[in-house]
Amino acid sequence: MTKDKIDPASQLLELHVKHEVASLKGTKLRTFLKQEVSELLDHAGTVTLNRIASEKQVMETIQRVVVSMELDAGIPELAGEMAAEVLNASVQANNTLGDIITREQATGFVEEMLELRQQRERVISEIMAHPVYQELVSNVVYQGIVNYLYEDNLITKTVPGVGSMMKFGKRMANKAVPGLDETFERRLKAWLSDSLPGLVSRSEQFLQRALSDEEVRDTVMAAWVSVEDRTIAELHDGLGDVELQEFVVLGYEFWLQFRKTAYFEGCARAVVSHLFVKYGDRPLTDLLGDLGVTRDVIMAEVDAWAIPVIGVLQEEGYVEALVRRRLSAFYKSAAARKILEPES
Repeated sequence: MTKDKIDPASQLLELHVKHEVASLKGTKLRTFLKQEVSELLDHAGTVTLNRIASEKQVMETIQRVVVSMELDAGIPELAGEMAAEVLNASVQANNTLGDIITREQATGFVEEMLELRQQRERVISEIMAHPVYQELVSNVVYQGIVNYLYEDNLITKTVPGVGSMMKFGKRMANKAVPGLDETFERRLKAWLSDSLPGLVSRSEQFLQRALSDEEVRDTVMAAWVSVEDRTIAELHDGLGDVELQEFVVLGYEFWLQFRKTAYFEGCARAVVSHLFVKYGDRPLTDLLGDLGVTRDVIMAEVDAWAIPVIGVLQEEGYVEALVRRRLSAFYKSAAARKILEPES
């Protein structure tokens, strides 16, 4: 064999590379991918979830990818920019709330909410017991009594001059007995403090009776009818880009903290555990079928993504380089050369 003569191994390598590269183009590529998808799904009909993964593996993946992965600081900035673009998009002014959620869907949500009667009663009780609400009731009652005494009662309204005389008398009494106003206010507020539990209890009882299913349904649907024809832009009027980005940052910071909590881990573990209880010993096709992943669905994505992307990689020379890297080691191996270049 002369120096200028190409050895058989190199010749076969070039032929093999050309063959493989040609098979990864156009119709041949699609035929190949379709066949492999079918072959994989056929195997998925006999392979169970437990054979390819375990609960421990999945939880470790969640830990690495979801919990422990360090996220770049540019993520909240990008998310804020994207949210601002959505907020300012023309689609916000061209679509109403009713275009997104139909009245029938809104009604369905209300009906489901009405089923949560126990939760509704608990929320009302907790609101009534809150110190802010109790202070609000106390102030409203106090102002109501004071206004009634000096301005709005029946006598001052029907008898001319009585209201002015009462106010005049109040001023004179305060001059004669300094601090009378403060004493009256203190005693009135003390009485309110003693009476407040009863007032709150009666108001809670009233609300529990008044907020019947029918009343809640009518109120919520009336509110819905008043907003369903308003555009999305009108509904979030006043929410500027800066405020929106602040909300995005707050949500991002919440996620960073929430993903590391024991609560998140417990929820993830419950979901993964149930997944393996239900599908662990069943063929993978059962899981894929329940998720709606069929041959047609996969091939639709192959046509939409895989074939165009591989086409670009072909143009860039990556596919040929990849095939060459995969095959060169074999054709350069001693075992291959021993067969292709037998000793003369």
